[in-house]
Amino acid sequence: MGAKPRSLSGIKPTGTPHLGNYLGMIKPAIQLQKTHETFYFIADYHALTSTRDPEKLREYTNDLTAIFAALGMDFENHAFFRQSDIPEVTELTWILSCITSKGMMERAHAYKDAVSKEQDVSMGLFCYPVLMACDILIYDSNFVPVGQDQRQHLEITRDLAIRFNHLYGDALVVPEAIIADDVATIPGLDGRKMSKSYGNIIPLFASEKQFRKAIMKITTDSKSVDEAKDPEACSVFALFKCFADKADQ
Repeated sequence: MGAKPRSLSGIKPTGTPHLGNYLGMIKPAIQLQKTHETFYFIADYHALTSTRDPEKLREYTNDLTAIFAALGMDFENHAFFRQSDIPEVTELTWILSCITSKGMMERAHAYKDAVSKEQDVSMGLFCYPVLMACDILIYDSNFVPVGQDQRQHLEITRDLAIRFNHLYGDALVVPEAIIADDVATIPGLDGRKMSKSYGNIIPLFASEKQFRKAIMKITTDSKSVDEAKDPEACSVFALFKCFADKADQ
């Protein structure tokens, strides 16, 4: 197994996973089991920036583990763990923080988004990209499956690894992103990126009734049912092609 390229995937336990989580991270990550030495972790440290209830955090963590099992995770041959189980991650976070500029953190999308919404910004949120970089670098990950919205975090990770190697020698592997073009950004019910914070998600394990209700809320154009539509601008088609094969499309 050691001869295979190594990939790493993480997901925050912040509630019920939705189709965006599945298509953007869970599905491609599980598919890599066939060709890569894979590491999967539940990012409970990252969740602390938004989740304050310890019981909820434990519940979400357990639910995510069950979901990975249901979707095909091979626990016997691949690593699956909680972020907080590996104390060395926080050690490396301090080390890399010492070579990370304030300006780099101020350019991070999550920080800028919080500032634009006049939200309180904790040091955890401000330094979020450094911890994310350490999640990747500490396991010598060659590849990281990410959504388009996470590309910047991977670029920051690469920059920090290159800077560290320049200062201290080639100790860190510089990872590459794996981004599937057809699922780079999953649209939500209102056309924006599918996100719990936008309230536009389709739950991964919704009942048929809930699923139909959610689908009927998807924002479409004003054309009638019989008129031709632009598939590139249609959220319904964008979701459909994530599940359909080429013949169906």
